Amino acid sequence: MNLHRLDLVSLSLFCVIARTGSISKGASLARLALGAASKRMVDLEAAVDAKLFDRHSRGVTLTPAGKALQAHARRILADVDHLAADLSDFAHGVIGVVRLWANTSAVTQFLPHDLARFVQQNPGIRIELEEQNSDDIVRAVLEGRADLGIFADRTPPLGLQTVSYRSDQLVVVLPPGHPLGGDEDIDFERATDYEFVSLAAGTSLAVRMQDAAEELGRRLRLRIRVRSFDAMCQMVAAGLGIAVLPEAAVQPLLAAMDLRQVRLRDDWARRRLLVGARNFSAVPRPVRLLMDCLLDA
Repeated sequence: MNLHRLDLVSLSLFCVIARTGSISKGASLARLALGAASKRMVDLEAAVDAKLFDRHSRGVTLTPAGKALQAHARRILADVDHLAADLSDFAHGVIGVVRLWANTSAVTQFLPHDLARFVQQNPGIRIELEEQNSDDIVRAVLEGRADLGIFADRTPPLGLQTVSYRSDQLVVVLPPGHPLGGDEDIDFERATDYEFVSLAAGTSLAVRMQDAAEELGRRLRLRIRVRSFDAMCQMVAAGLGIAVLPEAAVQPLLAAMDLRQVRLRDDWARRRLLVGARNFSAVPRPVRLLMDCLLDA
């Protein structure tokens, strides 16, 4: 056994493979070639002088030795995060960069105001904001490509620590004269009689709508998928369907496009947006300052 041959990249890869149950999936998430990932796992088993995986046709499972290493690896990687956080506090000032990934709902409704306030208060910290789907955001934070993530509440956090950020209300956006336009609020079941404009498949909002329709035993009649709230509203204005969108996000577009909105009564239409990180207590000081600012909002 030669524990001095252990390296952080291999330990991190090992944890990803253990979580996914697949060397190929772990390699893909770690941005490594399959051959390179397999070689690292062979070298890791040689370093600890124990078999870590039972390999079978459907993937891998941890041996007792693998489970023991997983527990230690998680602590080691957490300690490294703590080390980075502690050292960052010794740096002169709090100059730094925060990599923030957020879904479209957060970017459209809340972050412009919140980030503008943060940058005004902390001019030495640069925010690198990337708009992505909720599932991709969780993976980016887990893999260290993002420091913080903001995503929808029904997204599996996969071990991330989370805290509530904001809530929003979903509404049905309608063209003028639509039969549903005479009500202040409706049940989603009534809306399923009509064709929809939707975001791309896999986005948290599209998945939430699909799940709600299936729970009702209805088929969601999707006519077109687009990539932004603005494009959805343009399609609704053109008479190509109705759309479900966050209320605050569509307010500037209603008057401009002569659209109407009707609130959804369903429980699932009231959403929470979450802030997630690998370990809130171990984030560097610039990340902690941004997190505190977002939660104060």
